[in-house]
Amino acid sequence: MELKGIVPRTWRKVKRILLIMFIAQFVYIILLRWVNPPITLTMISSWFSLWGTDKHFKKKWANTAEISKYAKLAVIASEDQLFPDHDGFDFKSIEKAMKHNQKSKKIRGASTISQQVAKNVFLWQGRGWFRKGLEVYFTFMIEKIWGKRRILEVYLNVAEMGEGIFGIEAASREYYFKPSINLSREQAAMIAACLPNPVKYTVVPPARITSWRQRRILQQMRNIAADPDIAALIKE
Repeated sequence: MELKGIVPRTWRKVKRILLIMFIAQFVYIILLRWVNPPITLTMISSWFSLWGTDKHFKKKWANTAEISKYAKLAVIASEDQLFPDHDGFDFKSIEKAMKHNQKSKKIRGASTISQQVAKNVFLWQGRGWFRKGLEVYFTFMIEKIWGKRRILEVYLNVAEMGEGIFGIEAASREYYFKPSINLSREQAAMIAACLPNPVKYTVVPPARITSWRQRRILQQMRNIAADPDIAALIKE
């Protein structure tokens, strides 16, 4: 009889905890529409990995008006050229990546800027199905609540752009000794070129692959700059 009573009481407590957690994360998503995220799990992991080394953790926030239009254009050209048009997911790219990954040992990703923000702000790094499911949920929520300009702003501030260097402002000051608003087209493209692997694809001095990617990004920037939806997103 006691066991029969314990199970329902335990289940009621679990449901209450789950409800509180759901409400808390929903409120947090809404707050981040206006409040800048203080830190992420990826940043914490990076900070610990640099402990005891001669490298330092760097993070500095810049509002969208304080970021060069070239930096915004460069990350869209590099990471997600359909960013203004999709609802958080590029299904054609996902399908292509799945077919590629079935045939190749080299894993190809298809994450949009929105998905990367959802992962970087709310989750941890990894490829498990549970984490991917949460990523889908958070991507959907920020698309509906934040909007594209806020998502792009957050992306440019939480993305790792060098080992222990987070955000375009910290990267600009570290590599070029200037605020990000003053980045040139070439400098912005060079920083964006490191995004797939900011530890391996060094910016200063530029790794060979970083320079190669920079040239491709500069070409793509020229190709997409006239798109009216992109132009509206990157205006200062």
